[in-house]
Amino acid sequence: MNYSSKTLKVVSEYAQIIFGIILASIGLKAFLLPNGFLDGGVTGIALLVKTKVDINISLLLILFSIPFLILGFFTVTKRIVIKSIISILGLALFIHFENFSTITEDKLLISIFGGLFLGAGIGIAIRNGSVLDGSEILGIYLNDRFGISIGQIILVFNVILFSITALVLSVEIALYSILTYIVTAKVTDLIIEGFEDFIGVTIVSKKYREVEIAIMQELGTGMTLYKGTRGLGSSGKTEDFDIIHIIINRIDIKKMYRVVNKIDSKAFIVEFDVNTVKGGVLRHYLDKKKNREIPKL
Repeated sequence: MNYSSKTLKVVSEYAQIIFGIILASIGLKAFLLPNGFLDGGVTGIALLVKTKVDINISLLLILFSIPFLILGFFTVTKRIVIKSIISILGLALFIHFENFSTITEDKLLISIFGGLFLGAGIGIAIRNGSVLDGSEILGIYLNDRFGISIGQIILVFNVILFSITALVLSVEIALYSILTYIVTAKVTDLIIEGFEDFIGVTIVSKKYREVEIAIMQELGTGMTLYKGTRGLGSSGKTEDFDIIHIIINRIDIKKMYRVVNKIDSKAFIVEFDVNTVKGGVLRHYLDKKKNREIPKL
């Protein structure tokens, strides 16, 4: 990829992130905020606190996002953290300066369309390597450390949040907020699943058999194996080995490096952008819960 292509890609990513921020801010400012409804995650915490204290919602969003961004610095790539900081600051600014009148007072429409706009904005941001809500970073961190699915982590996080909402505000607001969260989550998933950012990785290692098994167990992804005839490098001559080729989501790249480095810190790894992926099962086809046997390699 030449310099102009990289520049165009970066401009395109940030343009889409800005569009996502605009959609998310519409969902918050035109629907949820005027009617006292909540969403899940850090946004929901900020909205809940806003109902009890007279602090600008934009400031609350930034303050509650800081711990998760610090966590993200040790969890995901710096590129994602930088994009997320820019995105969260952008969302806070848009919310602060936007001035929408209440579009509807129908609570069902508020929940549905507020969640739709917010989910679309979050989905577009994630698709371009950023997050608008720190709870997603928490999910990535706990998934990486303990193997708990990101969906389950965010679900537990929001169950606690909505339980507090029911106690502090009212059961009705909590129920409508749950509906908003469900719509937001479904729209976010719908946008991400069609436009996931995949990356190709080629791995050459003397301990290729252990690496192959570890990748399937830890990342849950399949691979293509090429037979290497001879290799010559600083570590000497190698003959008759497997060259590993995998396609993974960009969000998993740091975990992949840790898995490989744990087995062979001298492994030769090349990563490259993937524009289109068709066919095959790209993620988590090995279900640990079903205790599927790892195929003999």
